[in-house]
Amino acid sequence: MSGTITLPSLRYLTAADRSRVEEISRAVGVFHADEIPVALEVFDGAVAGSPDYLALGAEHAGRLAGWICWGPTPCTLGTYDLYWMAVDPAHQGSGLGTALVAAMERSLPGVARLVVVETAGRADYAATRAFYEARGYRAVSRIPDFYAPGDDQVVYVKYL
Repeated sequence: MSGTITLPSLRYLTAADRSRVEEISRAVGVFHADEIPVALEVFDGAVAGSPDYLALGAEHAGRLAGWICWGPTPCTLGTYDLYWMAVDPAHQGSGLGTALVAAMERSLPGVARLVVVETAGRADYAATRAFYEARGYRAVSRIPDFYAPGDDQVVYVKYL
């Protein structure tokens, strides 16, 4: 089999990316309407230079196609949270999400010992949970009805 693999172009996000970040976050179809402003608040903090958040974007053909935001977990020593990640549905399965997570992890040696991801236990999050598991994240807790009745919180961790 021959062919070339095109790696995504990764870059730090800027305020100019806000509308596209919002568009991508809505398009994935799993975030509730009241979650989008929270994602944008974290995005705004990252692009404003807050030490609490870092955000990267992945481009495909010169257009933002995915984003990730992470930062140190308050009141911990060497624990980081992966706060938000979303890849345009048209590009899911293309390696953009993997590239974003790998770039985050590459930025953390010597700084972080543990990455925590909190996600939903709903059926529509099954692919999200499988994504993290395939990248070495391990489910360590499940809190029933955390987000809403029937919507558990599933916490994943990965030691670096």
